[in-house]
Amino acid sequence: MQSIRLDIEGTTTPVDFVYKVLFPYARQHVKEFLSQFYGTEEVQVDIRQLRNEQALDQQQKLTPPVWQDDSIDSRVESITTYVHWLMDQDRKSTGLKSLQGKIWERGYRSGQLRGQVYADVPPAFRRWSEQKKGIDIFSSGSVLAQKLLFQHTPSGDLTRFLRRYFDTATGPKMEPESYGRIARALGQAPSEILFISDVIAELDAATSAGMETRLCVRPGSPFPQSHSHPVIHTFDEISPSIM
Repeated sequence: MQSIRLDIEGTTTPVDFVYKVLFPYARQHVKEFLSQFYGTEEVQVDIRQLRNEQALDQQQKLTPPVWQDDSIDSRVESITTYVHWLMDQDRKSTGLKSLQGKIWERGYRSGQLRGQVYADVPPAFRRWSEQKKGIDIFSSGSVLAQKLLFQHTPSGDLTRFLRRYFDTATGPKMEPESYGRIARALGQAPSEILFISDVIAELDAATSAGMETRLCVRPGSPFPQSHSHPVIHTFDEISPSIM
């Protein structure tokens, strides 16, 4: 096994941190952020992405909030309402995730946010790096959000151990082709990659692409009843024999 690919939520990082800290922070600050940075090109890219997604939601009769274009103020209000709507559905929207990452960046830089990882994660990163294993992240959160989380942990900046980051721009996490794209991007055969996640559908997709997998069941997580993946509870259980 030449490299290890990791999910974040429920794998390296407690689910509660995502849902009780990061998501509420983004929700609380989205309107303020849009009002302040509306004119920047980076934010305009996200807005165009969100506008296209809202139009598609309308076409699919998903009843998204109405998008108002009468003025900048009404547009900001519309985007804020639509972002809240997407978050309420836990939508893995590329535009949403990109915008959230930018909002969180301000929180991390100001010290209002601090990344969280399980206690076994930093020593595992060091151990795998010493074994010359590439460590990559594949998360529905944007690449920016991934980097920020691992930069600002109580154990310091962990990004020095990480090789590459992949988000939903690569493709949905429950589709085998997404894992094939990542393997090709790294110039590796899928069989040389171990993917660790707490989501069975993601592991099934990785297996279909030819990767080895481990189901990560952290404390407090329900134990899935029907699956075919070896189970671990901490990264300490990754056997040296597969490395």
